[in-house]
Amino acid sequence: MITACQAIFLIFLQMEVVVSDAYPFRNVSLSWDERVDDLVKRLTLEEIMFQMAKGGAGSTGGPAPAIDRLNIQPYQWNTECARGDTDAGNATAFPQVLGLAAAFSPSLMRNISEAVGIEVRAKNLEYTRFGYYGDHSGLSCLSPVINIMRHPLWGRSQETFGEDPYLTGVYAANFVQGLQGDDPRYIRANAGCKHFDVHGGPENIPASRFSFDAKVSERDWRLTFLPAFKSCVDAGTYSLMCSYNSINGIPSCANGKLLTDILRKEWGFTGYVVSDQVAIENIISWHKYLNNSVDTVTACVNAGCNLELSWNNPQPVYLSIVDAVKQGKLSEDIVIERVKPLFYTRMRLGEFDPPAMNPYTQYNLSYIQSPGHRQLAVNAAMKSFVLLKNSDNLLPLKKTFKYIAIVGPMADNLEQLFGDYHAKIDPRYSMTPLQGLSNLAAKVNYTAGCKDNRCTNYSVSDIQNAVRGTQLVIVCLGTGDELESEDRDRANMELPSNQTQLMYDVIKYSSGTPIILILFNAGPVNIIMFDEDIRVPTILECFYPAQATGEALYRVLTMQGPGSNPAGRLPYTWYRTADQIPNMTDYSMTGRTYRYFKGDPLYPFGYGLSYAEFHYDSINFVGSIQAGDSLVVNGEMTNLAGIDGEEVVQVYIWWPDTREQMPQRQLAGFDRFFLPRFSSLQFKFTIQPETMAVWTDDKGFVIQPGRIGLSVGGQQPGQKKTVPSNVITGEFVIRGSKVLSRF
Repeated sequence: MITACQAIFLIFLQMEVVVSDAYPFRNVSLSWDERVDDLVKRLTLEEIMFQMAKGGAGSTGGPAPAIDRLNIQPYQWNTECARGDTDAGNATAFPQVLGLAAAFSPSLMRNISEAVGIEVRAKNLEYTRFGYYGDHSGLSCLSPVINIMRHPLWGRSQETFGEDPYLTGVYAANFVQGLQGDDPRYIRANAGCKHFDVHGGPENIPASRFSFDAKVSERDWRLTFLPAFKSCVDAGTYSLMCSYNSINGIPSCANGKLLTDILRKEWGFTGYVVSDQVAIENIISWHKYLNNSVDTVTACVNAGCNLELSWNNPQPVYLSIVDAVKQGKLSEDIVIERVKPLFYTRMRLGEFDPPAMNPYTQYNLSYIQSPGHRQLAVNAAMKSFVLLKNSDNLLPLKKTFKYIAIVGPMADNLEQLFGDYHAKIDPRYSMTPLQGLSNLAAKVNYTAGCKDNRCTNYSVSDIQNAVRGTQLVIVCLGTGDELESEDRDRANMELPSNQTQLMYDVIKYSSGTPIILILFNAGPVNIIMFDEDIRVPTILECFYPAQATGEALYRVLTMQGPGSNPAGRLPYTWYRTADQIPNMTDYSMTGRTYRYFKGDPLYPFGYGLSYAEFHYDSINFVGSIQAGDSLVVNGEMTNLAGIDGEEVVQVYIWWPDTREQMPQRQLAGFDRFFLPRFSSLQFKFTIQPETMAVWTDDKGFVIQPGRIGLSVGGQQPGQKKTVPSNVITGEFVIRGSKVLSRF
């Protein structure tokens, strides 16, 4: 029983809730801006400070605290969901992002981000139902990573969509739209594109990312490092994350040109900017750009950073906001404007509306690892595989075997198959290559050969015993998080330690048995010798396929079921050696990526084989357009093979008449199409005016008169290493000129 005093207290508590619910910021008939203005004007400066300082992570860095007098609950900003709900309990683990980029399928990215958004929302509903607001329980995703993979040894290459800004921008837009949903009023979960900007290594070799100053020309900034973020903003993202590095001497999170002039004034972004974890503290401790919290918070808030993500710091830099205002260094009006996007986002997520109004509050935990999501993970893994070599059409395997060997440190290494920032590993739904491929034979010999991926402890006798007398040898090599990941660059492009020797020993002791080399890595590794060796007829690049690895491999190697004919394409240039590219710390794009690289790589960007063969029959487009118009390209292709397959169509353009320093070619359209055996398919691409523009130092982006080269096919034009399908080239002429906005 409750006492009279307790009863009176409960009555007053209920009255307070009723009164607070009557505030205009909870009135669904008002506009979003009116509601945000009403909420923020009720906050004290100190309350605003805590909302901006507590972006996570850990027990003291977040969540943003409750405001009890307004019946506002805590809010957790620190959530990762690039391809699964990371560190948040059970969740479907989709392939690592670089592999998804290799699928060259915008619709696949959208489907996966939608599935991730559903699981994030479902678990958030469960967490908050029990009053839990800890790390990775929220709805605001610090995803996707859309930095350009500008160097093959960068540790975080696996988290990117590869080296091309156009492909990255298309994937970023589909991620944002899939995650946030298409409801006209509410968003399912909100995206946060990162790391803004000019960020792409080093992590730790030869310098620390925490203090690195990226020196970039305006041309490279505009043509390479900014475009994907512009696509992300145009797609409707609610957030961007400023990066650890400085840009031309100014830390990103205090960089007014980046966060205000470009992001807000040029692009019209109205969302919030969150710092990378500890990036604001690093302005003092690593960059030495400023030497105290008051000046640092002043610089960051004025530049346009709305939210600090500290390193579980009980005293984040942003807790000096009140002091900065009192000292006259920071305007209270600017602080008020900076907190508004935080509450706008929370409103659009539905926090202050009746749950019944929000369709996304209907999700429950049955969506987690649902059959549909698990099947999507399998399909995604199959689409991500890139067939690099398939001499004598060894694949698909046409029979079962009595006796095979499956060897290598990645053959049964479940944890290292997932890549960095992965969803929780659930053995019930996960399958290694060994588990998936054991069905190929009545008897399977297995040995890792190495203790781990570093392969410093290597047993040649184990390899010799495993491969002797077998009918097929499958070798699984690679790197994994232990060798390339956040804060861990690779020192060189070689396979780790004795992995190359392991492969040589397989060749030596298998006595002519066919060998399939399966690679699990992000950045390219040196396999020139195996590409050229006739005793290794097949090489398959798999990146980090996560939970579906074993099942997807079995289907692709045997071509069992829909989507099992590989069609992945490399989302980066596979250089022959690291000597072909400049130093990691040089941010000039000269000589980097397919857009500027003048040499011959081992495998070019966009390269990938299929079990089928495709022919481009024709393409049609007008011969000239007025500057500012788009160009429509129609075409037809045929599957010449007696098996079903998928083909990635790639459209490239180039500028033979411009005097500006532009890429030697630029991807301008792509998609993945299914063609049944012996069938033809018509396709259409629209090249947008912005894609045709060149960068000029005096006017910004300009569409210039003159010729534009064009190619359509299953690969880049003019490559030494080619796929069987053809490429059709042509050109069109732009009449007149048109100055676009600076972006």
